[in-house]
Amino acid sequence: MIEILSTTELDRARDTGALVGRILSTLRDRVRVGTNLLEIDRWTREMIEDAGAVSSYVDYAPSFGRGPFGHYICTSVNDAVLHGLPHDYALADGDLLTLDLAVSLRGIVADSAVSFVVGPTQPPASLALIRATEEALAAGIAAARPGARVGDLSHAIGTVLTAAGYPVNTEFGGHGVGSTMHQDPHVVNIGRPGRGYVLRPGLLLALEPWVMADTDELAVDADGWTLRSATGALTAHSEHTIAITEDGAEILTLRA
Repeated sequence: MIEILSTTELDRARDTGALVGRILSTLRDRVRVGTNLLEIDRWTREMIEDAGAVSSYVDYAPSFGRGPFGHYICTSVNDAVLHGLPHDYALADGDLLTLDLAVSLRGIVADSAVSFVVGPTQPPASLALIRATEEALAAGIAAARPGARVGDLSHAIGTVLTAAGYPVNTEFGGHGVGSTMHQDPHVVNIGRPGRGYVLRPGLLLALEPWVMADTDELAVDADGWTLRSATGALTAHSEHTIAITEDGAEILTLRA
C-alpha cells in the first residue's frame, strides 16, 4: 500500500515528526555511561504517553520478529544495527548506540533513528561509520522531489556508503509511512537511478541508511529480534521521515 496524504494529514504528520525528533533529542541528552537500556525504554514510554501518542513498536509482530516487540524503542549497541530489543545492559564508555523510534500521533506515523557514541571515548572508526550514514541520509533527502524515482534515492544513498568503503545490505531499508509504520515503496540503500516508483507530493518516506563495518551479512540474536553484523563488526544507522512536497523534501523528524 502507498498512501498519499492530504494537506490536513501532512500537518498531522509534521506534529508526529516533531514529537519523534524531540523524544530522540531528549534521550540523547539523557544517556550517560551507566544508563541501562531498559531505563531508556521506560523514558520513551513516559514521553510517548505524556504526548497522547501511541507506540508503533510495542504490539508490532511482523514475520521476521519473534512475537510482539513488547518495548517502545529499539536500542542497538555496537555490533547490533537493527531492531535492538531493550534488555538489562548498562552502557559503557565508547559504546556505539543507535536509538530507533516510531510513534503514531492522531493516526499518522513518523520514524527516525540516530547513532552516537556514549561517553568521553569517541573511537574514530565509530565516528566514521556514523558520519557515513548521516551523509548518505542527506544525499538521499537531497535527491527526493516530485518526479524523482525511488531508484534515484537508493542510488544517492548507496553512492555515499560505497565510497566510504562499506558493504551495503539490501534486506532492510527505507519505506513508506503514513497511517501505518511500514508501507510501500521499499527504498533499498543502493540502487540504479531512473527506476522504481515516481515520487508524488503527499508521500511520506522513512529513509534509513545503515551499515556494518566489514560485512553485508546479518545474524539474528537469540531474542528473535536484534540484528547484528555477522562478523561482530561495528554498525551505525541514521533515519529521518520526510514528506515529498511541491518544493522537494521536508524533513519531519528534525532533532534539536
